[in-house]
Amino acid sequence: MSKTDKKLLKSLKARGLRRSTARDVVRATSGATKSRAARRVVADLSSVVDEVSDRLRQGPEKRSAAAKKAARTRKRKMRARSEAAKRGARKRAGAR
Repeated sequence: MSKTDKKLLKSLKARGLRRSTARDVVRATSGATKSRAARRVVADLSSVVDEVSDRLRQGPEKRSAAAKKAARTRKRKMRARSEAAKRGARKRAGAR
């Protein structure tokens, strides 16, 4: 294990990662053995980071609000198209 790998291992352990997990992360980043477990650990850590940052930015709530607004807009536009079609049908029926 190189000096930079040892620094990374020490840094990860200081931040609260378990020793075995930190060792897997270091192995995955060093390129020595890219085991499936090491890649899985890295993927899990990145998903956790994404989820935490999403919660900090209140992402899911904003997306939910945006989706509800879009649904309301679609319904409003649909109602307007329907009313216009009904008016046109009445006008065509009266012209006969």
